[in-house]
Amino acid sequence: MFSWLANAWRVPELRRRVLFTGLILALYRLGSWVPAPGVDSDQIKGYFNNQGGTILGLLNVFSGGALSQFSLFALGIMPYVTASIILQLLTVVVPKLEQLQKEGEAGMAKINQYTRYLTVALAAAQSAGYSYLFQKQGALTNNSGRLVLIVITLTAGTALLMWMGELITKRGIGNGISLLIFASILATAPSGVAAWYNGGPLEKLFFPLIALAIIVAVVFIQEGQRRIPIQYAKRMVGRRQLGGGSTYMPLRVNMAGVIPIIFAAAVLALPQTVGSFSPNAQTFINKHFAYSSLTYLFVEAALIVIFTYFYTAVQFNPVDQADNLRKYGGYVPGIRPGPPTAQYLDRVLTRLTLPGSLYLAGVAVLPSLFIKYGGFQQATSRALGGTSVLIVVGVALDTMRQMESQMMMRSYEGFLK
Repeated sequence: MFSWLANAWRVPELRRRVLFTGLILALYRLGSWVPAPGVDSDQIKGYFNNQGGTILGLLNVFSGGALSQFSLFALGIMPYVTASIILQLLTVVVPKLEQLQKEGEAGMAKINQYTRYLTVALAAAQSAGYSYLFQKQGALTNNSGRLVLIVITLTAGTALLMWMGELITKRGIGNGISLLIFASILATAPSGVAAWYNGGPLEKLFFPLIALAIIVAVVFIQEGQRRIPIQYAKRMVGRRQLGGGSTYMPLRVNMAGVIPIIFAAAVLALPQTVGSFSPNAQTFINKHFAYSSLTYLFVEAALIVIFTYFYTAVQFNPVDQADNLRKYGGYVPGIRPGPPTAQYLDRVLTRLTLPGSLYLAGVAVLPSLFIKYGGFQQATSRALGGTSVLIVVGVALDTMRQMESQMMMRSYEGFLK
């Protein structure tokens, strides 16, 4: 590993990309400590000390603790992630977006532009909801003009983060948006370690074993795949024989990644936002949609399973894959090309998605059950829980693959063997 890191540092281009990514992430963490204008960070922190078991605690982790300080980057990059997921889901429903997706680079540029517009709208709505909620709870004591300034500042902060993530993707080591979430979760890890160190004897003994088991399970499922054999027919072009050979089509067990968990958390955050504007509904929401309640956990698990199937269907279209195989002379041995191949791929994908969706639901729900029935502290399980480990390990594996591909282009030995 150390020799691989040394070889990576010797490559000037890769070294510049790593340093540029580190600089952007440092600026992101700096902005997470700068409070928004007219905000008393101590009052916001005092309010968040009693919110560890609510959805606000989870959103605070995704923002790297910036939400508990109501800083410039309090919303984090979650509005952009939510907007991206919504646009991807709408491509199945709206024919115009589906047509743009098939137009190649020009169409994707327009979809990205729509995503940016939707991100600004979602950021404005979320910042207004948080401002109203904190003001109603006494954590903010500002007039209407100052609240408008706070909303504009937080919305601009989200737009700036979106631009920083795109810079990392273009000029850094890639996965800009994922790396921002990665840095946010790692920023809360020290508080989780401190809470574990100061916890009880059972927590000190069992939590490292549970965390290690989650990491092993995450790596095992993330790397698991079903390889569909593909055979290409030989063709005669003049006197030359072209084509032929065999390969495989990898179908991952967890093709949706961590997107269903993030989207389920975003959907379940809507009742809290709506309840902040309606005092009568706030009592009902706090009773039935508290983060540790069984109702919330059941709804979260169901949403994760549903979104896993739906997002997998968006990412992988068996009909298009079967058509592409037939165009290039490929076929699955024992399966006729065309509709039979599409049905076969759909059947295999459906069987793979079931364990993948149950795995995601278990990783998201089990830490909350450990909190409620195992006596673990909120700070420990939130910072080092299943959702956090899943995102961190997934982003780390994807980043290492991208860096390995750049290393292999220069004839260096890769890291992942």
